[in-house]
Amino acid sequence: MPDQRSVTIRDARREDVNLLHSGILALAHHVGSQHKVLSTPADLLLHGFGERPAFDGLIAEVEGRFAGMCLTFASFSTFRGEPGIYVQDLYVEEIFRGMRIGERLLQAAAARGLEKGARYLRLSVDTGNNRAQAFYERLGITHSRDEQIHMIKGEDFSDFARKGNLNREENAGA
Repeated sequence: MPDQRSVTIRDARREDVNLLHSGILALAHHVGSQHKVLSTPADLLLHGFGERPAFDGLIAEVEGRFAGMCLTFASFSTFRGEPGIYVQDLYVEEIFRGMRIGERLLQAAAARGLEKGARYLRLSVDTGNNRAQAFYERLGITHSRDEQIHMIKGEDFSDFARKGNLNREENAGA
């Protein structure tokens, strides 16, 4: 197996969308959620490399071969009054695990965030992914017992948002 010196981390580029998407699919497969992946490489191209990128990406390579990725986006804590970054996806190919690639990707993402003014890093971990939870704890990224994630999506989100538009229109007319 190659050593850590042969690992390079670089910014994801437009031409990497297929690699990024394959990493997302592999991550989803790893946690048994492949049926939840609705994104396509075209979605990643549009939203990650368009006029207003919704996420940043890093790619780890070992001797030029895709070894892993980390996708993040900007965050802001109103309680802390500080910007941060949110790690959406972290994935390392099975063959390259144990080389500290995940740690290096997170450190590189944190460094990039710090350069942009971030003062914290947040992420979510699949509740059944005990190995990832232990990994994050080992790095000092601890479980926040103060919060629980809630979500609305799909048609429920669209319906909810349409009601918000109606409320704005009613308030504008008052």
